[in-house]
Amino acid sequence: MSIRPVRQISGTTPALEGAGVHLHRVFGFQDPELTDPFLMMDDFRNENPRDYLAGFPWHPHRGIETITYVLAGTVDHGDSLGNTGTLGAGDVQWMTAGRGIMHQEMPKGDAKGRMHGFQLWANLPSNLKMTAPRYQDVESKDIPVIQDDDGTIVRVVCGEFWGRRGPVDGIAADPQYLDITIPPGRAKRLPVDTRRQAFAYIFEGAGRFADASKPFGVLTEKELDNEEIYIRDETGNRTLVIFGAGDEVVVQAGEEGMRFLLVSGAPIREPIAWHGPIVMNTREELIQAVTELRNGTFIKP
Repeated sequence: MSIRPVRQISGTTPALEGAGVHLHRVFGFQDPELTDPFLMMDDFRNENPRDYLAGFPWHPHRGIETITYVLAGTVDHGDSLGNTGTLGAGDVQWMTAGRGIMHQEMPKGDAKGRMHGFQLWANLPSNLKMTAPRYQDVESKDIPVIQDDDGTIVRVVCGEFWGRRGPVDGIAADPQYLDITIPPGRAKRLPVDTRRQAFAYIFEGAGRFADASKPFGVLTEKELDNEEIYIRDETGNRTLVIFGAGDEVVVQAGEEGMRFLLVSGAPIREPIAWHGPIVMNTREELIQAVTELRNGTFIKP
């Protein structure tokens, strides 16, 4: 087994999106090669309804898929296909925009006014940019939850992990999307397919990820408990960790434990032409999309 090296560690950036929603941008609108096939990720976490109730009114998407994962509060959604619904705590929506869709997402807090969730954008390859749009809503109860002997808990949103498969399927990037909670002080090995690019996003607690000083080395249990192999500073709340190549991630939880998303996907490695919620391969395709938005032909029958 080869440990994935830590390529980059970064914090989030406050951002204002939609009609005035305060959120934290985890990554996006920078170098997409680092996270290919994923383009952008936002952490929308707030306890002040004034900072999120305006929501994300009707807006277009083309050429991507969006993954919305709600942890607290609810999100009402509707789209140009006539779909409507509400995502609650633990629910997931995976929307394939394909050739074009208009939709809206309107967040509401829970009984205490809290709203928390994530939205991740995944790119579509050129041969699927203009595919028919669709979406999948998955309720929390349908997402497999695995608890290991040491207390580690994994929710398998998408992909296969420890013999369980998540309910979201048919996604172009063939991703693995995991919500992982590790108890205080525990060290854990987590397998990741070598053909995928991977990142972790810590949103509760703190911990250390092993860095691959020996790219093809195998850690013994004694070495696993040795802090020398981990990055020097603990990664904590709202921290992104991007990994290099390898077939496992090794993590040591801090004194309070930690919870993070571990996401991986097969890179597409195609040219990207990007304008807001529209992601194509060429500038000409972007111009065509904007022209269609203006003349009312963006949504295809």
